[in-house]
Amino acid sequence: MISGFATAEGTKNFKQNSSVNPMNFNIFETLHLSNVGMGTYLGDSDTKTDELVKNAVKQSVMSGINVIDTAINYRGQKAERSVGRAMLELVEEKKITRDQIFVSSKNGYVTNDADIQEDFMQYVMRELGKPGIVKEGDITSGYHCMTTSYLSDQLDRSLKNLDLECLDLMYLHNSIEGQIKDISKEQFLENLKSVFELYEQKRDEGKIKFYGMATWECFRVMNDDPQHLLLEDIVEMAKNIGGNDHGFKFIQLPYNMNYDQALLGKNQLIQNKPVSILESAVTLGVGVFTSVPFMQGRLLSPGVMPEFSDLKPSLRALQFIRSSPGVLAPLVGQKSSEHVAENLEIMNVPPMSDEDFLQLVKKLTS
Repeated sequence: MISGFATAEGTKNFKQNSSVNPMNFNIFETLHLSNVGMGTYLGDSDTKTDELVKNAVKQSVMSGINVIDTAINYRGQKAERSVGRAMLELVEEKKITRDQIFVSSKNGYVTNDADIQEDFMQYVMRELGKPGIVKEGDITSGYHCMTTSYLSDQLDRSLKNLDLECLDLMYLHNSIEGQIKDISKEQFLENLKSVFELYEQKRDEGKIKFYGMATWECFRVMNDDPQHLLLEDIVEMAKNIGGNDHGFKFIQLPYNMNYDQALLGKNQLIQNKPVSILESAVTLGVGVFTSVPFMQGRLLSPGVMPEFSDLKPSLRALQFIRSSPGVLAPLVGQKSSEHVAENLEIMNVPPMSDEDFLQLVKKLTS
């Protein structure tokens, strides 16, 4: 397994050694992180896609990307394995060192193993039920589980899949979204405390550096929605468990020029003042990665993307997201060499200034 984790010195060296515009890195928690990251969500569970994803990760890293995101349930664990193979090859080829790359994954959804030809529920019973990792009632109707025994098991599987001794960031994946139909919000928050206690323990064990929440609804919906969560409350929970040096430092949520709630929705509170989730995250010292930058291609259809520069639509979409105050990086799902090359042309262009971005938002919302 590859030892180490992303460090301030390693990520700074990556930035200095890359040929991209140096303005395309954000410094967060002392780490120099590219303002575009690679996601690994979609794709078939076959060896052809394994190879495509592995090569796309390598091409992305060599193009100046040092943020790689995955999840144990993506492609039935095969996405993690593709990332792991890419990392191993890059290290063995001496193209990178482990301390230069920030790798995140997600646990929470119940998944099969696409490398094993077995019925989904048979796999779950054999791998999780019989050993006592999950028991009756642990898995929700949304195929989600956030018991500490399950998440501990899944973290170990993720590390094995990725061939890493330590993961830079482990997200709890769509937790309230996957739980709220089956339990009360009060019970959910109690369970979340147990998860944070587990992740602080895993930090002490050297298995993860940070933890966070990868979400779909909870930080975008209004406060009358049962899925709504206040980031201020979640950070306070982490402080109560881990102290001021707690590891809850990141969230992930959908954000693009159509899903604009993270920027424009005042659904959060900071000392009783209504603010957006991006404003809240900045105030609370939480880094934000964003998903679905192209809405799985729908934003790239002719005439959909607003005209605001001479950049092509895909680059305009990334430019808008990564220029938003509070966003560390949009995560781009890409597999073909052509798409990687096209998307990462943005790394040669600096992000918009805060003033230019504000003027653009005023123009688009007027």
